[in-house]
Amino acid sequence: MPKTKEQKKQILDNLQEKLASSKAVVFSSDSGVTVQSVAALRKELRNSGAEYLVAKKTLLRMATKDVSGDSQVENLRGSVGLVLSYDDEISGAKIANKFAKTNEAFVLSGGILEGAFILPDMVQKLATLPTKDQLLAKLVGTLNSPISGMVGVLSGVPRSFVAVLSAIKEKK
Repeated sequence: MPKTKEQKKQILDNLQEKLASSKAVVFSSDSGVTVQSVAALRKELRNSGAEYLVAKKTLLRMATKDVSGDSQVENLRGSVGLVLSYDDEISGAKIANKFAKTNEAFVLSGGILEGAFILPDMVQKLATLPTKDQLLAKLVGTLNSPISGMVGVLSGVPRSFVAVLSAIKEKK
């Protein structure tokens, strides 16, 4: 049964709201992907603060008319899968890239990052970046390194002093 104009307007408003609240969006072609694998993808995305939904190209074109850059919506075929990342920019792209490697029918076709369209190769690069938690762990390790070195140097002086006293004791 065809949708009424009011239903389409409501879907468009919902799509625009989700695009505005997401930090990054990855476009994909989902034709040929099984329902079970999409359900597994949705579950994994939900656990990482992202969402997967399918939209028609015409509605997506209208929802992304304010996005800068060359629109890639025209190049997409059929219905378009959208991976919307709400927590950070990288998590959705990582999960979508991993899913695309295991499912040949799932093809990454670009996306939106910081209010501009990005190409599929940029999505691949985005997926290889470390996550926010990994970057924070590296920062803590880097900040902790000089302190650990200083503790080692400072504990070396008393250790050497005790070794000298022990050597003197054994000599006498």
